Amino acid sequence: MRSWLLQGLQTDRRQIEHGPHVKHPWWRVMCLTGVDYFSTLGYQPGIAALAAGFLSPLATLFLVVLTLLGALPVYRRVAAESPYGQGSIAMLEKLVPQWWGKLFVLVLLGFAATDFVITMTLSAADATAHVLENPFVPDFLAGQRMIVTLVLLALLGGVFLMGFGEAIGIAVLLVFVYLGLNAIVVTTAIVHVLEAPHVVVDWKRALGADFSSPLVMVGLSLLVMPKLALGLSGFETGVAVMPVVRGDIPDRIKGTRRLLTVAALIMSVFLIFSSFVTTVLIPHGEFEEGGKASGRALAYLAHGYLGNWFGTVYDVSTIAILWFAGASAMAGLINLVPRYLPRYGMAPEWTGAVRPLVLVFSAIAFGITVIFDADVEAQGGAYATGVLVVMLSAAVAVTLSARRKRQRKAAAGFGLIAAVLAYTLVDNVIKRPDGVKIASFFIVAIIGTSLISRATRSMELRVTEVRLDPLAEEYVNEACGEVHVIANEPHARDQAEYNDKVRETWLNHRLRSSEPVMFVEVSVPDASEFETELHVRGEERYGHKILRIESSAVPNSIAALLLYLRDRTGSVPHIYFHWGEGNPVVAMLRYLVFGGGDVPPVTREVLRQAEPDPERRPHVHVG
Repeated sequence: MRSWLLQGLQTDRRQIEHGPHVKHPWWRVMCLTGVDYFSTLGYQPGIAALAAGFLSPLATLFLVVLTLLGALPVYRRVAAESPYGQGSIAMLEKLVPQWWGKLFVLVLLGFAATDFVITMTLSAADATAHVLENPFVPDFLAGQRMIVTLVLLALLGGVFLMGFGEAIGIAVLLVFVYLGLNAIVVTTAIVHVLEAPHVVVDWKRALGADFSSPLVMVGLSLLVMPKLALGLSGFETGVAVMPVVRGDIPDRIKGTRRLLTVAALIMSVFLIFSSFVTTVLIPHGEFEEGGKASGRALAYLAHGYLGNWFGTVYDVSTIAILWFAGASAMAGLINLVPRYLPRYGMAPEWTGAVRPLVLVFSAIAFGITVIFDADVEAQGGAYATGVLVVMLSAAVAVTLSARRKRQRKAAAGFGLIAAVLAYTLVDNVIKRPDGVKIASFFIVAIIGTSLISRATRSMELRVTEVRLDPLAEEYVNEACGEVHVIANEPHARDQAEYNDKVRETWLNHRLRSSEPVMFVEVSVPDASEFETELHVRGEERYGHKILRIESSAVPNSIAALLLYLRDRTGSVPHIYFHWGEGNPVVAMLRYLVFGGGDVPPVTREVLRQAEPDPERRPHVHVG
């Protein structure tokens, strides 16, 4: 079972960062992101009608403005600054240093996980609505919303457990068919509106009766617009799939910008027209829970104006793309976790494999579906919260980036977009706090498991490669016979400090004065990093040979250097430490947080785990 679960375990960070070898034209990759973005047409018009009532077209228009003038410029900039698909989270990680940056990334990952998981559960719930409202569905499925939704989620997980192959070809077919059918439905609905202009007159009359002036309508539309934020999904996914776009980095950036722009324009057109025709043609009561247009407004028009056979074809297409949107979200989660957590040492080894992650996220999706009773409308707030937090982080990232580059006009524009998104997020959280509750669960779970994992993996070697500069290379080449290394915590770095260390080693360890020794000094600029590539610099001070290293943890770096010296010289090296004073528990906490602590015993334990053969293990001396 373990072998099956861990099949395809990925540990190569470069392969994870740079993505798969197979690349595709931008328009095909757009379809991969489009199964998430375009599939929101399945439920967005209905949710907009419930949230805004007769103001739905106007509120949707403001959402389109925010999409084209806000989200699109932000993510075009994100694409330019994260060509390997790191997205806005990686941009913010670079701006916030050390442990605070890691904690910030973990919080953002919690909201991103909310976005992806709710995409799975919401899409499955809406696919269920299309299944159960179809006139040809068997009677025994009536009222089995929960069971059908859980079955769809189980099938989704099962596909990934068996091995999810090439997805882009399926995505292209689904998107073209789905958008074509939606174009037919919307065009037919517009024709009916033109043939029956009284529905527009009735809509205007209803607006005039409910609202006193156009300014009131605009104000109320802006207030309810945050509830429509589901229509903003897909931008972060569009950046995340950049490694799949064909071409070198400039062409990849250009292609990603093109796919983001085309997708936003297509979606904007559909949002405006679908919101208008569903508002004026569907009785408002049908949007309520239990109504025939609940979660399936365009499907209601397809059945009503084009017949049940066409409506069934539309339902099948909608169910397929909604189900595949869940697959897109699952793929996003599977790619997101290995990109960050293992690099921080904050995830177990098995998170680099697909199947364990699929089981974990499928179980979470089952739980959320049960909590929300598989209700599309009930999950809308949680979905919008995840989307808005991720988009706000992107707006803040590009604002700070523009400020650092002294692009004042760009920084002011992006800052304004960030302010609008912040208002939208706060309003959504106040009115629908479910998203924050779910995100809090993910944040606590991610931080808790991350800290436990970091502690349990703290004794790993944690060094990917050792590189020596020319002088350090010379020192190593000159080493012959037994290799003796003195560990020194640099303070004054004067002649007395080094002479005292050498004298102490001679006296405490009975080392002959004729034995050549080298010093090793490790400094820790950022203890929050986990894996390190050691760059060893040689230096000579007062006649002493010194190897200097910057690393995230002193013991692990010394252990890696000793093993490297053993392999280079063919001799098992000896290292000499001065015994430290203090509480061992406090020392261990200092090691976990600051990379130092009680260095001698930790170095020995790292060596013991890295080299099981005592005869080949470097010798640690403490005095």
